[in-house]
Amino acid sequence: MIQEYQIRVLPQQAASEAGIIDFLAKDKGLDARTVKHVHVLRRSIDARQRIIFVNLSVRVYINELPQDDECVRISYGDVSSRPRVIVVGAGPGGLFAALRLIELGLKPIVLERGKNVRDRKKDLSAITKTQKVDADSNYCFGEGGAGAYSDGKLYTRSKKRGNIEKILNVFCQHGASTSILADAHPHIGTDKLPRVIENMRNTILQSGGEVHFQTKVTALMIENDTDIVGVEALDLATGAELVFRGPVILATGHSARDIYRYLADAGIEIEAKGLAIGVRLEHPSALIDQIQYHNRNGRGHYLPAAEYSFVTQVNGRGVYSFCMCPGGFVIPAATGPRQIVVNGMSPSNRGTQWSNAGMVVEIRPEDMAGDDVLRMMRFQEELEQACWQQGNMQQTAPAQRMADFVNGRLSYDLPRSSYAPGLISSPLHFWLPPQITQRLQEGFKKFGTMSHGFLTNEAVLIATETRTSSPVRILRHRETLQHVRLHNLFPCGEGAGYAGGIVSAAIDGECCAEQVSRIGMSVCIY
Repeated sequence: MIQEYQIRVLPQQAASEAGIIDFLAKDKGLDARTVKHVHVLRRSIDARQRIIFVNLSVRVYINELPQDDECVRISYGDVSSRPRVIVVGAGPGGLFAALRLIELGLKPIVLERGKNVRDRKKDLSAITKTQKVDADSNYCFGEGGAGAYSDGKLYTRSKKRGNIEKILNVFCQHGASTSILADAHPHIGTDKLPRVIENMRNTILQSGGEVHFQTKVTALMIENDTDIVGVEALDLATGAELVFRGPVILATGHSARDIYRYLADAGIEIEAKGLAIGVRLEHPSALIDQIQYHNRNGRGHYLPAAEYSFVTQVNGRGVYSFCMCPGGFVIPAATGPRQIVVNGMSPSNRGTQWSNAGMVVEIRPEDMAGDDVLRMMRFQEELEQACWQQGNMQQTAPAQRMADFVNGRLSYDLPRSSYAPGLISSPLHFWLPPQITQRLQEGFKKFGTMSHGFLTNEAVLIATETRTSSPVRILRHRETLQHVRLHNLFPCGEGAGYAGGIVSAAIDGECCAEQVSRIGMSVCIY
């Protein structure tokens, strides 16, 4: 017999199957000897009160064992001789588009400007060692996209866009822990995600698809002014010029500024899109644990590193936390020279002594003068260059203690930080744009009253967090997902302005693949 229950237990009870069975025996009157297995369907932590509870949805197997794998698996057939579809970008949008194309009987040709996920790691290490950034292989570009080495969080609010459960199951099928199927805020971890991405690539290759690394798309091939028939590309390893023919899913990620410039110069319809820009805020993880779990001893043995989420309005614009990384690191996420950009990541165990989050201010296109469709991108670039100049023209990041920033004081020293290239004290309150500085200062005051101890000089602000999303939107039809003018061009994911994270980008990738299958077959190449 199989029964499902919603239960509310203490962390020590939720930590093991034996603890859950013992609770069920006492609370539901079950005979513990007859319970053969407990499968956790959903798990979330309720830390609103001083006594912390874990909410569980469980499936209980009584006098029988489960027969099926917890992960729902997809069968991928051979598409080696099927029509070809070009997928530009091997981030979550591109990878999930490619896998869905295989399901639909089409052959994906994935073009990625960066390196494979393992070789890419060497270039990330070099940023700290040499203070130099490879413009095509960094924390934003390469197999897996920006999420591969910047956390791997799988939480999304995009509940209506598509099948989130399927996305999580595909990750599990390729090696992610099945715990992501149950957790309220699922997280694979930067140390685990690269292997999962490799497995996804191997599925594409074994099914007859193609994946080309260090292959940078330079132009779209357009016929009759409205028909996309393929792309032109450059082999970065050899310098060879390449042509790939077929309908195009354009999933470049939010930092492909060369693509945005090309689209603008070619008169291809795009528009400026709102951004959120600010800083990375880093606290000692023990302090965040104490605050969030209402306990001077922190999280204890049974709770994970604590998370937080803040949002408020200041002078008509949102101020909020973004991409919170408990027990994580702050990383250098620039994509070229003369830039400093920071982001956050966490290993799967979330076990470092620091916790960080983006603290950002909403910036709208109307806040920037003019009608240039690239004005939001130019604002990003100017701020990143200013940050680089403040950081001694290296990847050393300008920083300021949190309370000093709020009170307009220079920090004469800085706390220890996870940011490997190093920090330099800088008056962020003085040189950051006033619309960002003033709103962050007021936002931090509000967050400090909402959560006692949060506003502290033990925390440090690290500049600058600018790559929260794409600065443009590539215009497409709402229903067909095709570009508004160019047939067989399917702008996809975060880089096109239609997603905000791994899961929403993956969902959008699947949706674009389905639309190619429906309406993009006229230019598919065998």
